[in-house]
Amino acid sequence: MANASVAAVSMALNNRPGIGEKKRREIFDIANKVGYQPSLVAKALVNKRSYIIGLVIHDISDNFYAELAQGVEDAARKHGYSTILCTTDGNSKTQANYLDIMLSRGVDGIIISTLMAKDPHAAFLIDEKIPFVCINRIPLNPSQRRSIEYIIMDNYAAGYKGVEHLWRLGHDKIAVITGPRDASNAIYTLDGSRAAFKEFRLKIPKRYIISGKYSYQAAFLASHRLMKSKNPPTAIFAHDDNMALGARNAILQQGIKIPEDIALMGIDNIKTGSLTGIELTTIRQNKYEMGAIGVKNLVDQIEQTTSISRSHIVLDIELIIRKTCGYHLSGYSR
Repeated sequence: MANASVAAVSMALNNRPGIGEKKRREIFDIANKVGYQPSLVAKALVNKRSYIIGLVIHDISDNFYAELAQGVEDAARKHGYSTILCTTDGNSKTQANYLDIMLSRGVDGIIISTLMAKDPHAAFLIDEKIPFVCINRIPLNPSQRRSIEYIIMDNYAAGYKGVEHLWRLGHDKIAVITGPRDASNAIYTLDGSRAAFKEFRLKIPKRYIISGKYSYQAAFLASHRLMKSKNPPTAIFAHDDNMALGARNAILQQGIKIPEDIALMGIDNIKTGSLTGIELTTIRQNKYEMGAIGVKNLVDQIEQTTSISRSHIVLDIELIIRKTCGYHLSGYSR
């Protein structure tokens, strides 16, 4: 119908170079007119690929992972791939089971956001030469890091920036609620906060540094105990927005005002935090972009369009000032 070769039609429909823009548009118009749909089974047989990628996340009910997954799914669709989504809830055995399932289903590659600092599955994926990209978290083993592709946020800068912001607002009693102690993003974020404590000569009691495991409920309980203690903090810096919302609920249930009595901030810039009445000060991490870049790099691996060298991408962060920190009341005092 387009008076073009099979190769030309393939280049047009797969958005590849080698065909003029006028002919490309003509082929697209004809495909839309006749309702053309590619046969994925035939495509897989010819190319020996399934055009399916696996995505492993922690918890889809967490807004951070929901936005990250959206970035993966949208980018995968644009590249002609479908996505299988698996949630681990932080369980290593569940993660191992899902990896087995995805590989048995013939996925072309895997995007994994849940690797722990010393995760045995990293070595397995590397040794088996399975195309995969780490996003959000990476193994701490230097040789493993060199062998993988990853896209992460500048967690260290986020941890530092949050403490710096609260210190500039006049706070010396700053509590931090951290993520799991065996996750790279939590480790780097805490390192950044500790560096800021040292820089600004803040003597922070050990009880002010609490592991909240990126859990709303754990942060709620931790904040409840903090605010009931004899010497409560004047600011809480939760290392993700989900925990910040848990802390917020605990604080408000005790009749304590935010930010008049205590400042609060998080990390991630999830959509819920921006709602009127919440207006959470936070550190922006571009979850959607992280997921989308992860797909592009994975597709490059699968289709072997890049060299053997692995890309290591660290995305910038940005302070988002809203009302829970008190900046709008009096600005910086330092």
